[in-house]
Amino acid sequence: MIKNISKSIQSYFKALAVINKLKLWKYFLVPILIGLVFGLLFISLALTLADNIGLYLAHFWTFDFGKNFVTTFSTYISGFLIIILGIILFKHVLMALSAPFMTPVSEKVEAYLTGQTSVKSDIGFLPQLLRSIRLNGRNLFKELIITLPLMLLSLIPVVGLIAVVLIFYFQSYYTGIGNMDYTLERHLNYTESKKFIKQNKGIAIGNGAVFTLMLLIPFVGIMLTLPIATVAATINVIEILAQQEND
Repeated sequence: MIKNISKSIQSYFKALAVINKLKLWKYFLVPILIGLVFGLLFISLALTLADNIGLYLAHFWTFDFGKNFVTTFSTYISGFLIIILGIILFKHVLMALSAPFMTPVSEKVEAYLTGQTSVKSDIGFLPQLLRSIRLNGRNLFKELIITLPLMLLSLIPVVGLIAVVLIFYFQSYYTGIGNMDYTLERHLNYTESKKFIKQNKGIAIGNGAVFTLMLLIPFVGIMLTLPIATVAATINVIEILAQQEND
């Protein structure tokens, strides 16, 4: 799995070269706008909620001494937890709503990699959107079920470090699944796609890990992360499918 994680991370560098060669930047306008709008929305909500929740929690400290420290600490802890939840919600909303625009990008990259004249999906705009909403909605639910208990554990010294690592691991995995599906939906049904991802879990983790870290880059992250991640995932999936056909 470590080898696949490394391969998945390296594909981001290949993705930039492919994007420039095929002049794909023009196809990223709508996903960029979606990312910018929802990104700024989640950021503003996170800042507002962090202060409000921090002040609310500080009310439970009835003593005068240490009041400022408790208020500041509560605000920072609230901000940390809200940021994690915000990233989870943001990325799945972004991937779901951008599906009809990312699928054509994935098709062009596949055509280039395989030498075909063109590659077209069998499903249209609305079915692509609904499939992506369904997939990301399901992944969002699973991720929240796993992450919420880990967020509570993250507040415990020492144990918290392990919890944070696990949160990042699961965030990366479910994000990678969403990015890979833009390509997998043309080749495999739902059951086959699940099997493919389980067999290539490292690819999903590596793709999602870079995706999650790139989101932390101010403004640029929320706008450009998804397009680059989609191309990187397409490169990995097409390479693996080609290897399987030759075996």
